[in-house]
Amino acid sequence: MHIAPHDNQNKAIVDAEDPTVPLNYFNIVKLTDGQSFEYQVPGYETCIVPATGTVDVEVEGVRFDKLGNRVEDVWDGEPEGVYVPVGAKVRMTCTSDATETFIAGAKYDEVLEPFDVRVPELDKVQYGSDDTKTHRKIKHILGQKQHGKVGRLLVSELFTVGQGGWSGFPAHKHDTDNLPHETRHDETYNFRFRPNHGSGVQILQREEGRPGDAYQLMDGSTICIDKGYHPCAVMPGYEMYYFTILGGLSQRSLVQYFQPTHAYQIETIPGIKDMVAKFK
Repeated sequence: MHIAPHDNQNKAIVDAEDPTVPLNYFNIVKLTDGQSFEYQVPGYETCIVPATGTVDVEVEGVRFDKLGNRVEDVWDGEPEGVYVPVGAKVRMTCTSDATETFIAGAKYDEVLEPFDVRVPELDKVQYGSDDTKTHRKIKHILGQKQHGKVGRLLVSELFTVGQGGWSGFPAHKHDTDNLPHETRHDETYNFRFRPNHGSGVQILQREEGRPGDAYQLMDGSTICIDKGYHPCAVMPGYEMYYFTILGGLSQRSLVQYFQPTHAYQIETIPGIKDMVAKFK
């Protein structure tokens, strides 16, 4: 499902118990200097990640100050995040001229401890190649390094490297709990382009051998993926970014099932096996 860019007025874009991706939660909060925003999401653990700007965060009395360092856009520096336990009361206050802050969430039923993820704790991986049109970089905010401290939530930022190319290829899905071959993980994306008038396409093929759907991506598009194979691409001449939320049904570690038609291409893409191993 595609949710077109719009002013959500700090209200959840993907709310708790969403009919398409019930394991996910997603909000974008925009504040100016000195403004605050409070939230609480019962039944969901969340992660605060400033896309731009800086915020002070308070989680049930625990403070994490000066979170975020990017000014112009998501390409302007490295991400940082704060993990928020299930149902915790949160207050964040903008301490820069302005902020646009992502709130990612996953359904979970245990209360853990809050913590922050600063630049040194990011887990980065780069894979693919210009020749295979699959060159990209991933910055895991809640990834393998945070395993054991988080319930079911995985949060990452994905960048195409260069201009144009494919992401999420070979096509894969993760809509069925069928261990050890596949896990059920709902997934939500928010896309950005550089320059921001760029565009891309999200494919969602629900059945092998039958045509699926394609959605035109604009700067600020949100995609909710509940079922099917889902590669995406960016037009030549543009760079693409997407903020990625994964919420597991039965476990945090993601097991992707690669589309049989294209699975052999795993062997043609440099570093892709290392990339797959990081979603744990």
